[in-house]
Amino acid sequence: MQNTPVSITLSDSAPASEPTVSHEVIKLRHQGTHLTADLAGCAAGHPWMCQPEALRAACLQAVAQAGLQTVGDRFHGFEPSQGQQTAGVTGVVLLAESHLAVHTWPELGVVTLDVFVCNLLSDNAERAQMLLDQLVAGFAPLQQARQAICRAIPDAAST
Repeated sequence: MQNTPVSITLSDSAPASEPTVSHEVIKLRHQGTHLTADLAGCAAGHPWMCQPEALRAACLQAVAQAGLQTVGDRFHGFEPSQGQQTAGVTGVVLLAESHLAVHTWPELGVVTLDVFVCNLLSDNAERAQMLLDQLVAGFAPLQQARQAICRAIPDAAST
């Protein structure tokens, strides 16, 4: 799917009494894959939910196993709010290919994952999927909702 042009025709389906929009074809090139997962029913006591170093180690290992390249990372553990025993973690791994972002809420048993990879020089979609799958499996959620977005930019010749 790397750099495959996609044609999109913009048209107006308005009734004849309204002004019409001229038809224009814009060619788009697939430039990246953006995957998200919203997880629920994750164990609040799981180390990844509230320990920044444990989550960091798991993310860096999953990135390496997926064949992606880490160029930096930052993980932050929050202080428990009043009446709570644990608090979540937010973390990001900067990839040569783009990024991984993770946010946990142990008090809710919820995690959000965001993986974006560029496909400029090679198709990294399978690597992104492998990374997401490893992290979802590690959190072992009872429920999950996943989304996949093909990120595309207009081809210079069509603009």
